[in-house]
Amino acid sequence: MMDPLENLIIHPEMQLEGLAKGDLLSQVLAQIRLTGDRVYSSALAPGQHLELDEKSAHICVLQAGRLQLEQAGQPVVVLAQGDLILLPHDPSGISIVAGEEAVALVICRFWFDASSFQAMLFTLPRLIHIGKAEAVTWAEGILHFMLLEANDTQPGGALMVSRLIDLTVIRILRTWVQHNAASGWLGGLSDARIARALRAIHGTPGQQWRIDALAEIAGMSRSSFCDRFSTLVGRSPLRYQNEWRLTLAKTMLSKHDSRIGEVGFAIGYESEAAFSRAYKAFFGRSPREDSGRPR
Repeated sequence: MMDPLENLIIHPEMQLEGLAKGDLLSQVLAQIRLTGDRVYSSALAPGQHLELDEKSAHICVLQAGRLQLEQAGQPVVVLAQGDLILLPHDPSGISIVAGEEAVALVICRFWFDASSFQAMLFTLPRLIHIGKAEAVTWAEGILHFMLLEANDTQPGGALMVSRLIDLTVIRILRTWVQHNAASGWLGGLSDARIARALRAIHGTPGQQWRIDALAEIAGMSRSSFCDRFSTLVGRSPLRYQNEWRLTLAKTMLSKHDSRIGEVGFAIGYESEAAFSRAYKAFFGRSPREDSGRPR
């Protein structure tokens, strides 16, 4: 059987039905939005610390030498040549220092857009480490192309770099899920009972799910289900359902032919007014302001 992750593309132009039928990981990764800012090479002398912009997320790919990463309460991570890391949050508090030899690395700087699916981003660890063995089949080619575009002065270069960073982040997350993820939203997929509830929420975004019904699908008591879901996913079941539905709505509104009332009805709201209130409370602006915007 083909791995469903092989069907992943960056931001598929899917209708609501398509989002509901796909595998959960592809659905959620399709709702990640980011803006790539810069790709550059950096060199560190032995023992030198790496300084990163605290307001941005980063990818660091080690080309030569060794790096040591330390953060409070976590084991020390040592990067060897060919390893890479994703720092999806503020990197302050993570000490990154060169080993006993000079270090060469490539750094990609970006930020996640506010319209991304926050329930997933919220639970990502501060540091995601991908070893050379896990990245060897894809990282070198993407990195080479990215550096070519970063140094190219032709029109459209900045857009190409942003799209390549986008692709790289999704590939890193996919690799991490396949080899390492055991907690957070992605860890919920490895819990058979919670995964059943997640599939119900994703599969029928227009249905107003109640806790009792989701707990029954998961085969758990109401209290045990709520505790387990909140621990793994980082959100209560109903809050998660609300955020997922509204994130889908934002994607649907970006299409020029989408009508606000129809979008609200498709995700379970009985009136345009109720949908508009919920949308504005979550995103800070009305559906009309986002209607027809490109994603």
